[in-house]
Amino acid sequence: MSLKTILLLAITSGLGGVVFGYFLRWLITLGQKGSVEISVKKTILEAKDQAQKIVDKAETQAEELRHEIKEKERTQEIELKRKEERLIKKDETLDKRQVDIARELEQVKQRFKEIEQLKNELAQIEIKKSAELERVAKLTETEAREELINTITKNYEEDLLIRMRKLEMQGEEKLEAQAKSILTTVIQRLANGPIPEVMSTVVVLPSDDVKGKIIGKEGRNIRAFEKASGVEVIIDDTPGSIILSSFDPVRRQIAKVALDQLIVDGRIHPAKIEEIVAKAKENISQIIKEKGEQAAYEAGVFNLDPRIILILGRLHFRTSYGQNVLQHSIEMAHLSGMLAEELGADSQVARAGALLHDIGKAVDHEVTGTHVEIGRRILEKFGVGEAVIKAMQAHHGEYPYETLESMIVQTADAISGARPGARRDTLENYLKRLKDLEDVANSFSGIEKSYAIQAGREIRIFVKPQEISDIEAQKLARNIAMRVEQELKYPGEIKITVIRESRVIEYAR
Repeated sequence: MSLKTILLLAITSGLGGVVFGYFLRWLITLGQKGSVEISVKKTILEAKDQAQKIVDKAETQAEELRHEIKEKERTQEIELKRKEERLIKKDETLDKRQVDIARELEQVKQRFKEIEQLKNELAQIEIKKSAELERVAKLTETEAREELINTITKNYEEDLLIRMRKLEMQGEEKLEAQAKSILTTVIQRLANGPIPEVMSTVVVLPSDDVKGKIIGKEGRNIRAFEKASGVEVIIDDTPGSIILSSFDPVRRQIAKVALDQLIVDGRIHPAKIEEIVAKAKENISQIIKEKGEQAAYEAGVFNLDPRIILILGRLHFRTSYGQNVLQHSIEMAHLSGMLAEELGADSQVARAGALLHDIGKAVDHEVTGTHVEIGRRILEKFGVGEAVIKAMQAHHGEYPYETLESMIVQTADAISGARPGARRDTLENYLKRLKDLEDVANSFSGIEKSYAIQAGREIRIFVKPQEISDIEAQKLARNIAMRVEQELKYPGEIKITVIRESRVIEYAR
């Protein structure tokens, strides 16, 4: 074979292989295409079946929903018809009731007119009856009423007296059984009014020649002393004494100490006066601190603010009716503590409230307001507990008694001020108070004589037995007590005793 032939055969074989491969590929592709078309057709059929099922289901559900809606509409329609019927019935009932009410109202108006007419007729009958009775009895209505009351009183006087005594006995038993409650209510009768204070201090001089030294040349020394001490020096014709006047008791005490030292030293001039007054202020300040601490310790009240201690110590130089206010406060603290223990109250609160109850008096000349209000502000400022403030603020009745401790403090204040020897008064005021008490008793009719005894704490009244009965004596005692409470000022309480004595004398011959 030639090369040409070989090349031809090779080319022919290659072309045949290519054609066979293409043909084979076409056959394979044709087979796959048929399979895909079958699969697609199958999928389409399945999709159509599924869609039909969904459509059928949706139609079924829609039919059920329409049926439910129709049922609801039918039910609502029935219910609306029922409501409409009920409303119609209510309207008919209301219309009928309105007609009935109008008819009843008309009947009431007619009945009211009839009643008014009857009342007028009855009033006319009563007037005619009263006039006829007055004509027959020859007494007016007022006179007849008084006569009837007097008759009944005389007939049942003994029964009334027995009843009153029985009620008093029952009251005493009840008071004894309820001692705590009675104590808290009765103590309000023991309140004391404000008391006047001493505004001046007398300095005794060894001789009247010292007055000239104190005055100094052209009044230079006395002006320097008044400026340094803050008090007014009164020099009059009274032999052997000088008066120091000031609202501040601490200033008066400083001035008194300084003046005493100046008199002893003998060197009285402005420079020496300023030096002595400054030393006296230091000494008094130290005394104030010591007195405040001592008072708190004696009263058993601790943990007080140091500033409160200083204010409390100033009360050492304050007096009321001759009674030292600081000693009065300490005494009250002891009394309040014992009362609180007996009544089951807070003893510490009662002690603190009693000790601090008059603390406002230490600065009442510097701050406006009552000493109670000033004291309340001081305690609030320095952080004292609310319970202690409530206990101290009601001792003069300016604030309500909110706690048992407040009533205890008020009671202790009355006891401390009213006990014998606690306070002193001038003879003139004492006699006037007794005379006023007797005058109040003698102002009532039927009084034979009256005597104020027990330093004005009791008054005994003798009545005329032919004018005053036993019942009237009871009433008289009550009226006198009420009159004394209204018109007189006094510490503690006053006992009113009305004595009615009848004596029958016969002679056997």
